[in-house]
Amino acid sequence: MLRTFSLLPLLASTALALAGTAHADDDVLKVGMSGSYFPFTFVEKDTLQGFEVDVMRAVAQQMDTDVEFVTASFSGLFGMLESGRVDTIANQITITDERQQKYLFSAPYVYDGAQVVVKRGNEEIKGVEDLAGKTVAVNLGSNYEQLLRELPYADDIEIRTYESNIEQDTALGRVDAFVMDRISASQVIQEKPLPLALAGKPFSKLRNALPFRDTPAGRTLRDRVDSALEKLRKSGRLSDISKRWFGNDITRP
Repeated sequence: MLRTFSLLPLLASTALALAGTAHADDDVLKVGMSGSYFPFTFVEKDTLQGFEVDVMRAVAQQMDTDVEFVTASFSGLFGMLESGRVDTIANQITITDERQQKYLFSAPYVYDGAQVVVKRGNEEIKGVEDLAGKTVAVNLGSNYEQLLRELPYADDIEIRTYESNIEQDTALGRVDAFVMDRISASQVIQEKPLPLALAGKPFSKLRNALPFRDTPAGRTLRDRVDSALEKLRKSGRLSDISKRWFGNDITRP
């Protein structure tokens, strides 16, 4: 059974999507996501979809349980996890040292890299080494701001955080560049009619996984999800989902 509940005004009128065999109400994997991070989780024609959605459907099916998607602004997702309103978050969550001190993580299921993106024709920025003196956008709540602040010339970069539309503001010249993962950036350039281009190579390796509360129940659920992910990886289904969305397998290092 697939259930979708939204906290966003955009999705407030979206009906619950139900499919599959009914289970008890307490046998539901509640997954938080923003629904606004193409192509991982996004809404099109009032339907929540994306790589993360398909992965979590497959995980829940492997666990023989229902899945309920709860959408909210990214900035509120970890608060929902901590309060128990969701069991985990599937929104291209990067494993960081800070997050590992607070949450339990599943095994990584996406391997990627941080990428600089500029307006097409921008010859001043050829990579991360050219960001000094520039205005750079990052998604609110992502770890890209921290990655930029770790650069030796970070004090010379004006970093702006966005809930959305960093691609449009870069294409319009309101900021000089933005940073996101290379996979999503490549998809944005391919799918959206915006004059954007990758600048240089990825400058930091990223591993994405599912966070859980650091409790006995959270550990038990994390272990069940890990087992499901491993079975999906061995069967090739995880790879198939990746190839459907990206044309290649991003689920292995």
